[in-house]
Amino acid sequence: MTKKMDPKVFGKVAVLMGGLSAEREVSLKSGNAVMKALTAQKINAHGIDVGKDVLAVLAAGNFDRVFIALHGRGGEDGTMQGALEILGLPYTGSGVMASALAMDKLRTKYVWLGEGLPTPRYCALTDDTDFAGVVKQYGLPLMVKPAHEGSSIGMSKVTRADQLQGAYHNAAKFDSLVFAEQWITGKEYTVAILGDAALPVIRLETPHDFYDYNAKYLANTTGYHIPCGLSGAEEKQLQELALKAFRGVDAAGWGRLDVLCDQAGKPYLIELNTVPGLTDHSLVPMAAKAAGISFEELMVRILQTTL
Repeated sequence: MTKKMDPKVFGKVAVLMGGLSAEREVSLKSGNAVMKALTAQKINAHGIDVGKDVLAVLAAGNFDRVFIALHGRGGEDGTMQGALEILGLPYTGSGVMASALAMDKLRTKYVWLGEGLPTPRYCALTDDTDFAGVVKQYGLPLMVKPAHEGSSIGMSKVTRADQLQGAYHNAAKFDSLVFAEQWITGKEYTVAILGDAALPVIRLETPHDFYDYNAKYLANTTGYHIPCGLSGAEEKQLQELALKAFRGVDAAGWGRLDVLCDQAGKPYLIELNTVPGLTDHSLVPMAAKAAGISFEELMVRILQTTL
């Protein structure tokens, strides 16, 4: 926060966390970190563990704005954003449409492809899918994903043809919409967006098959490389691609793009997170730190987008 800004300008701030999604525990960690940072800056912030009565709590609380630290369905998918629009409360992050779209990984791909942006080839899966035919068309390995879950929940890597149907059924426990995606062998990067700018690129390295839930939140074996190892020109190209992808779905405020680069260096957009994690293992704070922005300043800058 700039020295000139009076914390009173924000009024009474609700920090929404927890919720009812599969990402509840991560959201509680994020929300508590946000609360600590805002209150340290003398901002009048109040944590709310979101339950089914959240709208009544918000309406009765005389809040001036909302910091959304909810991950997953019910908080990141446009539902909460729409409710806050009705209540007339300004909130952090993307609006209703961009939130709903980005939460649906499959339809995000439709938009990116329509914009001429690179993303891996894919195929929607159902109970009636010809799984052998999918393997024949797209090859192995494949990544199987629920379309609407975050934090890599329900995802699995398929290396043998006889694994695909089981991977589909596993993902279908979490979502009615499941798809298989071409596996990209190469390096994994993430690009944080703050306002109209892309922050320094992070290269991720994990001994796991992919950057899964354990690698994201629990493991100490995950490597985070800043600088990311790309040349200045290559990093700038990746940042520009991330900004195009972010704007392509009309996202706003802040977020994070995940990108894979194949062995020839060609980038592929994987997904957009409109409310990324804000825990001690999280990537946006890490990228901000590399840009000289402290965690506390980052939280205030995200909140400033509601003014």
